[in-house]
Amino acid sequence: MQQQQRGFSLMELMVAVTIIGIIVAVALPSYNSHMLTTRRTTTTSCVVELAQFMERVYTTSMDYSKDNAGKATVLPASSCRNDLADFYTLSLVATAQAFTLTATPIGAQTNDTSCGILTLNHAGARTAAGVGTAAKVRECW
Repeated sequence: MQQQQRGFSLMELMVAVTIIGIIVAVALPSYNSHMLTTRRTTTTSCVVELAQFMERVYTTSMDYSKDNAGKATVLPASSCRNDLADFYTLSLVATAQAFTLTATPIGAQTNDTSCGILTLNHAGARTAAGVGTAAKVRECW
């Protein structure tokens, strides 16, 4: 009585590897796109949260550029800023009567070329990639 051999032939193994390769080739770009969109959505929420902080500064000191102690306004070290530190640089430009918050993509997020740099100002005007049209804002914000 002969003993049966167990295992996979080289051909079966190559077919399995090819199928896995095809699945990865299709799934990976979709996953990366989803991650870009998710991080952008998180960033827009963070920028809105920082705009609310700026409104509180203005309410207490009547000046966006200085807090009620007369010191220059600095963005708080919120958890959303820490979570996004590897993907966006969040910055503030403030004068007495106006401010602009800017989220500049860095690292892997620079692949988000359709939306790029996001801005929000004291009047609530939003832009993405330097464009403030309603369609672009809807797409990116």
